[in-house]
Amino acid sequence: MIIVTGAAGFIGSNLVAELNERGHDEIVLIDRLGSEGKWRNIAKRRFTDFIFPEELESRLPAISGADAVFHLGANSSTTAVDADEVMRSNFRLSTQLWNWCARTHTPLIYASSAATYGNGQEGFNDIESDEHFDKLRPLNLYGWSKHAFDRWAFVQNRKGKAPPFWAGLKFFNVYGPNEYHKGDMQSLVAKNTRRIVDGQPIMLFKSHRPDYADGEQLRDFIYVADCTRVMLWLLESRTQSGLFNLGTGRARSFRDLMLAVGSAVGRDVTFDFREMPPAIRPNYQYFTEAKMQKLQHAGYDRAFFSLEEGVTDYVRHYLMKEDAYR
Repeated sequence: MIIVTGAAGFIGSNLVAELNERGHDEIVLIDRLGSEGKWRNIAKRRFTDFIFPEELESRLPAISGADAVFHLGANSSTTAVDADEVMRSNFRLSTQLWNWCARTHTPLIYASSAATYGNGQEGFNDIESDEHFDKLRPLNLYGWSKHAFDRWAFVQNRKGKAPPFWAGLKFFNVYGPNEYHKGDMQSLVAKNTRRIVDGQPIMLFKSHRPDYADGEQLRDFIYVADCTRVMLWLLESRTQSGLFNLGTGRARSFRDLMLAVGSAVGRDVTFDFREMPPAIRPNYQYFTEAKMQKLQHAGYDRAFFSLEEGVTDYVRHYLMKEDAYR
């Protein structure tokens, strides 16, 4: 049996799909479906139970163990302001699952975030040390809650109170199928593919730094298929516990991202560069790029999708189809 929290979400539903494709049907899904069509993310999936997050604390004691827990559920809104709710969702539930996995000797793989790195002035190194954690300054409540749990997990591991294997994954800019319920938090690929097909201009922010041209702000974009492959490889190999970056290791521009969509649909792309809202300029990141040596040293040697390969697969096999869900 495999337990997946956030199972109807973006990355979680892709993981469940990958598990099904590899022959795993004994899966317990933990999530809420709401009214935004999120149920469609798991409409094709095979599973044995569905549990709401608020039921988990009372249900866990009756479960003697599992083959693995993938803890991907969280309040991932970068604009969230209810700190009590975020701590319940992102910290308290995570500690409960960690302690249960430690007690039942169940491997745990959980979602951290590149948001823990803040503005990136300390770099993007997945180092585990008190000194390094002390330097990081997440820019929002979501990033801080993930950082707080990473630190907690590090301390528990040092005390010998960890699951038999664990990995915290610092996801960078993930895109791919089943992100449609995320509204404004969808990737630019999902938001703009239809606009490019229809010949409409694509809005990108102007740069307010002389060393970056308009639209040349850089992010480490990673296709969700690579994320699920890494997660399952970590579970299968169990070579090294700890925190791991999960990006491609190569930063690309927002302009490149949109040109890749244009190439995938066979259309030229025009841009409308607009002023960045003053409220977000002070904390806006012009560059993120995962340092991937730690995962490589742990033994992962599979090539990641390039930006063009990932976007083409996403656009042609999902976004341009009548059924865009995986």
